[in-house]
Amino acid sequence: MESMKLYRAMLKADLWAEWRKSETDQKKGIPAPPPEKPYPHDAILIDLIAPDQLTVGQMPLIEAIRRRRSRRAFLRQPLTLEELSFLLWATQGVSKVIRQDGGQVIRTLRTVPSGGARHPFETYLLVNRIIGLEPGLYRYLPLEHKLYLLRSDPDLVEQVHEASNGQYIRDSAVVFIWTAIPYRTEWRYSIVAHKIIAQDSGHLCQNLYLAAESIGAGTCALGAYDQAKMDRAIGVDGEEEFVIYMAPVGKVE
Repeated sequence: MESMKLYRAMLKADLWAEWRKSETDQKKGIPAPPPEKPYPHDAILIDLIAPDQLTVGQMPLIEAIRRRRSRRAFLRQPLTLEELSFLLWATQGVSKVIRQDGGQVIRTLRTVPSGGARHPFETYLLVNRIIGLEPGLYRYLPLEHKLYLLRSDPDLVEQVHEASNGQYIRDSAVVFIWTAIPYRTEWRYSIVAHKIIAQDSGHLCQNLYLAAESIGAGTCALGAYDQAKMDRAIGVDGEEEFVIYMAPVGKVE
């Protein structure tokens, strides 16, 4: 019961008074962590359809909300690159970049809210069936609105399938795998950061639900996965970056 009280305490607002008196890294003048992980200069990048050129997702919002369900049965039909571009923009697309005087990006405003605009997430994609993309593991680069091909390991689908207890991975067209980099939020919010990160993950996944419905697709958010296996599957350290949420997506009846 004591452990339950401890976990509940994280969800309450009691820590805000303590946070206001604390000396965060932001208050110390330590530079903010970058809003996007770096990538190699020779990385294979794939252009996505620009947000202002998207023609999909025109369903009225009221209809998308009305239809929203957790979808667990997917057709074998692939998604188009434009549909994937739309889903990525809807969940982590950048609408404004804020830079320091020297040009360094310090903050972004996106299509989903985030406490203090810290946006602690990275989006990885396990691609099964996307027209124009080879199957494999990709990372979304929101500042560039591009995909970065990490690897095309043929065993990757089975690794993710096993780590997620076989939940709809093989049948999906693509699996959204979000990691958290806690320090992006901790830099500003220290002890309150983890409550904010939990809230923020709900924001982006709900956008995925609504955006998917609007293109005749669906998703089902997954929280029950083997943490260590998932972290290994996508190649993160499990400490400074770790998987926090997953969602397979595919076309539905």
